[in-house]
Amino acid sequence: MSKMKKSQSASNIYDQIREVILKARHEAYRHIDALKVISNFMIGKIIVMHEQAGAERAAYGKETLKSVSKRLSREFGRGFSVDNMERMRNFYLLYKPRLAFIEKGFFLAQPISATVSRKSHPGKSATASRIFKITDDIRNPDTLPRTSAEDLNLLRLSWSHFVLLMKMDELERGFYEIESIANNWGIRELERQYNASLYERLALSKDKQKVKELSRRGQLIENPSDLIKQPYILEFLGLKEESAYSETDLERAIIDRIENFLLELGKGFLFEARQKRISFQGENFYIDLVFYNRLLRCYVLIDLKIGKISHENIGQMQMYVNYFDRMVKQKNENSTVGIILCKQSNKAVVEFTLPEKERQIFAREYRLYLPAKEELKRQIEKM
Repeated sequence: MSKMKKSQSASNIYDQIREVILKARHEAYRHIDALKVISNFMIGKIIVMHEQAGAERAAYGKETLKSVSKRLSREFGRGFSVDNMERMRNFYLLYKPRLAFIEKGFFLAQPISATVSRKSHPGKSATASRIFKITDDIRNPDTLPRTSAEDLNLLRLSWSHFVLLMKMDELERGFYEIESIANNWGIRELERQYNASLYERLALSKDKQKVKELSRRGQLIENPSDLIKQPYILEFLGLKEESAYSETDLERAIIDRIENFLLELGKGFLFEARQKRISFQGENFYIDLVFYNRLLRCYVLIDLKIGKISHENIGQMQMYVNYFDRMVKQKNENSTVGIILCKQSNKAVVEFTLPEKERQIFAREYRLYLPAKEELKRQIEKM
């Protein structure tokens, strides 16, 4: 065999082995996250059962938890502080209805209540083979006839996800659960979307009925208005609100951080072009940013304005949208959407410049800093 063939053969074997190792590690990490959530849920149950069985005074229960925390920390290391064990307790109380399949012992060789009541030599509360069956069950929800797929999917979230989710009120918690699972958000992305008030900004673009749907169904992309947020948050660009910058600077910063910008735009966006030129009888015009949304199957054009919106800006966007609808989009694609991203909008100017039933062009403000969540919530309450 020639040296070249030997090299190719070795490379092929290496690639196959590497793929096996990476897949195995990925599965192992996924097991660890799910098992940690399950064990913390069970620990929370033990604490709640102890309280119900027992302590006449809250102070007594607190001291008991401190003693248990010290012993667990000595044996198992970090993760068993009093604060974290209280989180486990709250986790059990909050998610008990939806994670009942754990409490009923689906993943256990015996129900957890039997383990709690046993005072000596409790033995194993779960077999390894039964617990590691989690992987198959998560991939095949049909194997759980009494467990909804939505509830089972909660095990795809890490303990860090749940620590943040427990800080939220009921409506936004439901929304972020759905979006984290559907979009495979890691904890950092969940933190970013929560801190950037994604739920509130989507809610401000909807009527009261659709705000409730956000919590039950997450963000559904069914028509152009579902794409829109108010405002858009561009803190990741690193531009300062008080600094002087041009529209070119804003565009360049977006292109440099296009992955972050796509996440901010939301579901289904694909980047196509910047400064897209269109021409009429020798006169050139340039569209700042061109995207395609694969969920709505339409082009989305974005024009950047660093000042207050004007009727000229709206008229220009109308021209861009008309051009794409007549000259670019295919017959099987939907009408083009235009978004004017500006520093300051003017609802009256937009309303009276556009046709009364226009549903394809939107003017929305952007912010270079994270908004005050409480202020956005107050705005929602006024809707």
